[in-house]
Amino acid sequence: MATAKPKKKTAAKPAAKKAKKEVKARPVKEAKREVIGKVTHFFTEISVAVIELAKPLKVGDKISIEGTTTKLTQNVDSMQIDRKPVKEAKKGDAIGIKVKDRVRENDVVYRA
Repeated sequence: MATAKPKKKTAAKPAAKKAKKEVKARPVKEAKREVIGKVTHFFTEISVAVIELAKPLKVGDKISIEGTTTKLTQNVDSMQIDRKPVKEAKKGDAIGIKVKDRVRENDVVYRA
């Protein structure tokens, strides 16, 4: 009968140098912004956006219009409902406002 050779005990190998853990940057929490409405149409010739309101809006409010390729912030200088100037608009109104840059349908409008 063959005798089994005893296994050699090996010293524990020192652990390989651990790679430094990557420190992942935590995303900055933005303050919850109030959604005012959504752009339903844009007239390129006169640079006017039609916005369907989900919350009331007044002349003088600061808004931000954002979408996939849009990032625009401006004050509401004037707005119209059915081509008549108004100072305030309520939820459900479709208003027209002059914007300083191109916006696109379905862009979201926030109170800035």
